[in-house]
Amino acid sequence: MKGIHLLAKHLNVSIGTVSRALNGKPDVNAETRKRVLEAAEELGYVPNQSGRALRKGATGVIGFMMQTGSEITGHGDTFFMSVFDGVQTVFARHKLDLVALLCSSQEDPYDYLRRIVARGFADGLILSSTRRIDHRFDFLAKRKIPFISLGRSLTDVGQPWIDLGFEGMAQASIDRLVAKGHRRIAVTRPHDDTNLGYVFVDRCRQALANYNLALEEDLIFRSMPSEAGGYQIARAILACKERPTAVVLVNETIAIGLYRGLEEAGVKPGRDIAVIGRHSPHARFLSPSLTSFSLNLRDLGISLAETLLATMPLYAESYPQGASRRLWPLDFVPGESDAFSPN
Repeated sequence: MKGIHLLAKHLNVSIGTVSRALNGKPDVNAETRKRVLEAAEELGYVPNQSGRALRKGATGVIGFMMQTGSEITGHGDTFFMSVFDGVQTVFARHKLDLVALLCSSQEDPYDYLRRIVARGFADGLILSSTRRIDHRFDFLAKRKIPFISLGRSLTDVGQPWIDLGFEGMAQASIDRLVAKGHRRIAVTRPHDDTNLGYVFVDRCRQALANYNLALEEDLIFRSMPSEAGGYQIARAILACKERPTAVVLVNETIAIGLYRGLEEAGVKPGRDIAVIGRHSPHARFLSPSLTSFSLNLRDLGISLAETLLATMPLYAESYPQGASRRLWPLDFVPGESDAFSPN
């Protein structure tokens, strides 16, 4: 299938309709758009046309795909801005520009990506918010479009990735809490199918098993990665028949809501329950100070950009390290919120 004319003929619709559907125009109904996108993928229109533009590296643009809603607000205002700063620092060396590709929280990321690729305006992609099974990986690999993922997935097409060291955080947190005498420890995870939730909970479970302890299912709390989500977790903890003596938070923003929800009930972190979380600029205003884990976001962005460019022929000579996969370390930040000991 070699062009939009043949694609339109195959679907028995006008060329204008096909063009508007591929470019996400609002005047095309959802069923027609779906037919066009599916036919384009099945018959090879995307890889032969727009995919070629992505592969040849002619646009000078790299896209960073992320979801609006929970992903942005859940990481706080500074997370992605700091990562972007590091990414663009590298891209500026090569006269490349970074463009944020914002997928609505109400849209399937795979459908959004197919539409973006159909437009063919980027040389490569950075994917975030990776799912347990992420069909975006197969889609890009089949079209030989360079990409790197911020996060892992059970879907593995050999692409480079950088993931935050959630296993290390989980292990260190459990070790620290058990040493203080905690046996009934709660953990949090995102409400959706993002892979980090599985990684974090699995390592917490393994770490507890090393001490002949179990992670009870009713002490795994799902929530939106937001202050409201943290407040929800606080209410759930307070409602437990036997309250956990400690909780480990995988997201940086939920600590604020958790503190509020607990303190409204007269339960103070550090005095009545131990809390370990993720560091954020907002966390420094919490009292007691949050025992947490932090990471260098700008350096993370630099590494993402350099690792992606190492896979692209036009830039690979500048980055001889080649494609790589690595866990990005989280550094321990001592605080007072885990001072409580049940002993």
